Order: sequence, then structure tokens, then C-alpha cells
Amino acid sequence: MNDVSEADLLVVARTAYARNAWSEAYRLLKDADAAGELTARDLEALAKSAWWLGHAEESIQTRERAYAMYLEGGDRARAALMALTLRREYGAKLAGSVAQGWLHRAGHLLEGQPESLAHGYLALANGELALQRGELDHALEHFDVAVAIASRLDDADLPVWAGMRRGEALANAGKLEEAFGLMEGAAAAAVGGELGPFTTGAVFCGVMSVCREAADYRRGTEWAEVSKRWCERQEITGFPGVCRVHRAEFMRLTGAWAEAESEAERASDELRFFMPAAAAEAFHELGEVRLRTGDLTGAADAFEQAEALGEQPQPGRALLFLEQGRADAAAASIRGSLEELTWNRLARSRMLPVQADIAKVRGDAATAAAAAAELGEIAKEFDTPAIRAAAAHTAGVAALLADEVDVAARMFRESRRLWREIDAPFEAAIGSVRLAEAHLAHGDTEDAKLELASARSTFERLGAAPELARADLVLQGISGPSASRQVRTFMFTDIVGSTALVEAIGDEAWHDLLQWHDEALRRCIAENAGEAVAHTGDGFFVAFADPRSALTCAAAIQRKLAEHRRDHGFAPQVRIGLHAAEATRVGNDFEGVGVHAAARVGALAEGGQVLASVETLEGIGDVTSGDPRKVSLKGLVEPFDVVEVHWRPSS
Repeated sequence: MNDVSEADLLVVARTAYARNAWSEAYRLLKDADAAGELTARDLEALAKSAWWLGHAEESIQTRERAYAMYLEGGDRARAALMALTLRREYGAKLAGSVAQGWLHRAGHLLEGQPESLAHGYLALANGELALQRGELDHALEHFDVAVAIASRLDDADLPVWAGMRRGEALANAGKLEEAFGLMEGAAAAAVGGELGPFTTGAVFCGVMSVCREAADYRRGTEWAEVSKRWCERQEITGFPGVCRVHRAEFMRLTGAWAEAESEAERASDELRFFMPAAAAEAFHELGEVRLRTGDLTGAADAFEQAEALGEQPQPGRALLFLEQGRADAAAASIRGSLEELTWNRLARSRMLPVQADIAKVRGDAATAAAAAAELGEIAKEFDTPAIRAAAAHTAGVAALLADEVDVAARMFRESRRLWREIDAPFEAAIGSVRLAEAHLAHGDTEDAKLELASARSTFERLGAAPELARADLVLQGISGPSASRQVRTFMFTDIVGSTALVEAIGDEAWHDLLQWHDEALRRCIAENAGEAVAHTGDGFFVAFADPRSALTCAAAIQRKLAEHRRDHGFAPQVRIGLHAAEATRVGNDFEGVGVHAAARVGALAEGGQVLASVETLEGIGDVTSGDPRKVSLKGLVEPFDVVEVHWRPSS
């Protein structure tokens, strides 16, 4: 554009910005900036264009330049607006202290100044802080100030922001009808094209957020589709990820788990650097989806990333502990979160049912009863089908623990009815399982079978592997196990010298060590599609569909232990035995000579060694092993050929 004057270049750039052509505006404004000084307004436009294209750091730097220029020119009101925008952008980057500094700066700049838009947005910012602290009355006072300022100024966006934030506070206060009236009024203005692009996007996200908080998933799904269409029409990067997070949650609830996982993954990728605070929510949702499909390793990874970005991934974190067989850790996790989050009843309504489910596993009737009582009160205040369904479920769990079987059955029926009403198939199927448990407690096996069969069909369709396995287990318990012959590769692991180790380090340290060992091995087993058949104190019995998966898993376990030993100075010595054979499957267990042989091969191994039968390695050419040797296995007449599998990487 060398033949275009600086003035003409700015005219073209400003025209592109005015029609929301962000890429063109960004490119032209960058050229104009390089050619000469932009005005403060032009720097604002460049910052906003950069933001819409996902260049969050550049947006912040450019706004800081605009702020300095406004201040130098004596425009304190506009400088304050820049300070408030920088407060929002630094907050999204998890730089809370810097964000707070910009808020204080905006307040200082506006002292003694005539009323302006900046005063309205300052009131909103102070209200948002009060809302985050749970000070609903103070938040509403600030939002009411913003509403009053908006009524005296000619601006389309400020009254919408004020109404939207007021709606969020009212929703948390239990005034849902009034809240949704404000939120949907704002959303209608957005759909009608009456607002600026950032306000439009924020409104859609705000409406979905309130729908999520209030557990009004049907309404949320409707607005999720509207927001999706709007985002698809825009030339933007990054921001659509915020809306994807909400869409993913609504998809998960309605059973579209593959789509939910895809949306959450895309959101986490889009937001990781652009808006880390929102990326944390995306990782949380990704973990919740994976947990339901039985991908415990993937769920744990997602929850860890959410936590690293400041999100408390509950109730998924507690449910993950429960799925791993760590009921005490699950109880402590959910209890700690509830103790921290005392004011937000909507958030508590999502955690209390899980607290009751954990209490059910632990036989803790008092905790379940307390959770049911609190959630019952919340359901009276926030009268949405989802919260009433959760309250009925929790009341049913408490009744079951109190041996009030008829009450439990009635509550589970009500919970299932309400979940079906809002098209939540997974939760409705869980209701059927709990109802089956009530029938069994009453001695009614036939009705229990019907409920379990119905739930099983839903779990199978959704891909809910853990719940499907549990339903099958209960059905087998009722009907009696059916036996079948299956070919598997069996793996037995065992900590060498565990008794001496307990004596050396003490019970408490042994407990911590064993917990780390179990988690490490479970992760390796899951990553290689192993089925943990049994867990016997300090060892695992695992079945694999093929020898290669078993060999890969065994090597991964030994490498994991060696790595921990190298980095931390210690890890237990574990022996591993492998044998491929046909065995009889009975329920979730395997029986037969092949299983017995695998266990004996494992017993022959030494610490840090993987020992396998020769036939296990047949047909697998890329495994390095020692020379075969004949051994006698206790209980077996014929000698057995075994080899040591070399798992250490070749140097």
C-alpha cells in the first residue's frame, strides 16, 4: 500500500473496522500504525480487532497505548474506560492482581468527573466483584447504579450490560422469573442486531451461563443454538470457544457425548492462551464427559489442567476418586468444596447429589440425609425440573440408607420422571438403577430386572462403560452368572517384599505409597485397554484382549516405576507375569488352568522383571527377550517355558 497516503489508509481501515471486518481492519490499522501515529481511537480499534482475531496479548498492549494517549490528552473518562477493559482482559488471563490495579486506576480517574459511560461500567465492575464474593445485596446495589446511569445516557450497550448483570445476581438470589426476563430481553436485543459485537457475544454467553447455573438446560440448549449461528457468521477466533463450553455441557446432559467431547476439546484449544479462565471451564467439562465414558486417565488429565488454570473441577473430581475405588478421598474432596462454597446455592445443588452418592457407597446415612435436606430447600427456592430431579434423587439415596424402601422407590421414580422430562437420558437411567436397588431391597427381583435392563440399554447407547458394567454385575447377581470360554492374555503384578517394606516405613507412609502405586498402575492398565479383574492388596490381576497390549502395559509399568525411582529416589519393586490362554469367564471374573498358570509365572518373576510364557510372545516379532527356560509351576504337571521380557529401552 505504498501508493496510498496515510490519511487514505486510515479511512479504509476505519471503514473496515466499522463493518466488523476484523482481519482487514487489523491488517490496515497495523500498516497505518507502522506508517505513523494512530489516534487513541484508532488504537482502540486495533486492539479490538486483534482481540477478535485471538491475539489477546497484542490487544492488551495496544489498549495500554490507547490508555496512555487518552491520559496524555486529558480525556480521563475515556482513559478510565480503557482501564476497565484492561481489567477485564487481565482477569481473563488470570492476572487478578493486575486486573484489580486497573480497576482502582479507573475509580481514581473518575473521581470528581462528570457522569459518563465509564461511571456505569465502573459500577458494573464493582458489582461483578461483589457477586463473585457472594455479596448479592451489594452486587445488586452496584448494578442498580449502572441501570440508573444507563437511563440518563444515550448508549445501546450499557443498559443491556446492566440488565444482564442484574439478572445474574437475581438468579443467584432465587428470583429466576425476574432474572430470565432481564436476560432474555438482553438476548432479544442481541439477536435483533441492536448491540455492538462484543456485547452481543457476551449476552449469549451470559444467558447460557445463567441457564447452566439455574439448571434450566432446555432453555440453555435453545440459546446455545442461537449463539452458534451468530458465531458462525462472524470473522472471529477464540471467542467462539467461550460459547462452546456451554454448548458442550448442554450436549452432555442430552446424551450427545461424542459431540460434547469434541466441543470441549475445541474450546480448550481455542481458549488455552486467549482466555485461560474460560479454558479452565472447558477442561472441566471435558473431564466430566470422559468420566462418564470410563476414560479415567483422560478425565484425570482434563481435571488436572482445569485445576492448574484455577477451576475447581467438581463434582467430577470427587466422582473420579469414587470411580477409582477411593471413597474416602471422594468424600473428603466433595466435603472440602462444599465447605468453601457456602453462599452459591446453585453450585451447591450440583455437588450435593454427588455427596449423597458417595455417602451411599460409604454407608454414611447422616451425610446423605443432610445433603437431601439442604437440596430439598434449594429445590423449593429454585424451582427448575433439573434441581427438583436432583433433590428427589438425593432424597431417595437418603431414604435407601435409612431403610425407608418405599420412600426411596417413590423418590427415584420422581427423579427419573423429571430427568426424562428435560431429555437427560443418563441421569434418567441412573434413576432406573437406583429404583432397581429399591426393588431388590424389597425382594422384588423381577421389577429390578426390568429397571436394570432399561438402564443397561441407555448406558450401552450412550457409551457409559462404567455404569454399563455395574448394571451387568447387578443383573448377573440376580440371574446368576453365565460362563463362557474366552482367550485372553492375563497379567499378575505384585510388590516384592511388601511386608518388610511396611515394617520399614510405617503404616501411614505405606498407605501413601500404595495409593500412588495403585494410581500409577491403573493408569497404565487403562491406557492399554486392560480390564482390571481383581485388586488384591498390593497387586493386580488384569486381562487383555491380545498379548501385545499386555506386553506394552507391563513395560509401561516398569518404566513408570523406574522413572519415579530415578526422579524421587524410591519406588517399590514390582514383579509382573504374563500368560496368554483360554479361560472361563464367570461374571467379571476368569477361572481355569490358564489363569492359575499366569499367577504362577508372576510368582516366579523377580522385582523389576517382566516374565512371560513363551507362547505369549509367539507371532510378535519386535519384542526383545531373554533365552527360554523350563520351569515347574506349582499345581501344574507339565514343565513350562518362560522368558524374561526386556522392557528397558535399548541404548
